[in-house]
Amino acid sequence: MELRDDQPMQHEFRNKTYVLADVEPLDVDGVRTVEVGTAIFFLAFLGLLPFYGRLREDGHTWWLWMCLAGMGLGLFGLEYCRRRRQARHERDADLNPE
Repeated sequence: MELRDDQPMQHEFRNKTYVLADVEPLDVDGVRTVEVGTAIFFLAFLGLLPFYGRLREDGHTWWLWMCLAGMGLGLFGLEYCRRRRQARHERDADLNPE
C-alpha cells in the first residue's frame, strides 16, 4: 500500500462507511506507564504485607513475591524506557540541529 497525502478520509467496507479522523499519532515513550505499573506493584506489596500470616496459612505468600518481582522488573523497564527516550531525543537533536 502506497502512503500518500491524498488518501481518502472515508473507507467503504461492505455496507458501512468508515470516516478516518485527521489526527497525529501520540508520541508515547512508555515512561509514565511503567512508573504507574511499578508504583501499583509497590502499593500492592505494602497492602499485603500486614496479612503475611494469613497469606502463609492459606499458601498465598507467592502474592507478596509476585509484587516484589513486578516492582523489580518495573524498575528495569523504567530504566530501559528512560534510556530509549533519551536516545530518541538525542537522535532528533542530531537530525534537527537548531
